[in-house]
Parts: sequence; C-alpha cells; structure tokens
Amino acid sequence: MKVFNGKAAAEDYMSAHTLAFSTPELTLMRYSFWLADIIPDPKNKDNTVPRIMAYVEEKDFAPVSIIDDDKYEPTGAVRNISMYGNVNKITDSNTKFC
Repeated sequence: MKVFNGKAAAEDYMSAHTLAFSTPELTLMRYSFWLADIIPDPKNKDNTVPRIMAYVEEKDFAPVSIIDDDKYEPTGAVRNISMYGNVNKITDSNTKFC
C-alpha cells in the first residue's frame, strides 16, 4: 500500500521555512504549494515529479480488527452531571426563580 509520509514532509518543510509573520492559513497554503513544486524524480533523475511523490512510501500494514460495538457501558467516571447551580440541593418549596 502506498502511504504519504506527512510527518517527514512537514519536518522537511518546517526546517527550511520560517513561521515569522505567518497565519495558519498562509502556512498551510505555502505548505501545499511547496508539496506541489516540481522536483527531479528521486528514483529517475531524468524525470520530474511533484514533491509530494517523494514522500509517498510503500508500506505493508497488518490487517486491523475493527471494533464495532453498539452497546454503551458506563465506566462510572462521571457521577454527577449537574454543572450549574448550587452544590447543595435545595428542596424548599419556597424557592423562587426570576
């Protein structure tokens, strides 16, 4: 299976480019343009390929078992879900709200 090694690509990009005066949108746009740059093919120097192809690797993954449970079993980590109000419960019938 061919897999894009995004971590290696991002590390190579970040090591050569600065983030000074850059927004996340601008960084992402520049990164995508950088990946699309035409470079000499690492396997055949006579050809050119987009840079993203230099980070595509052949990987052999073992099959992953898919967990598909439709039942919910509470862990008991959350015992009280009331987030707002008084910690002490007031059960007086004279309680008035605005």
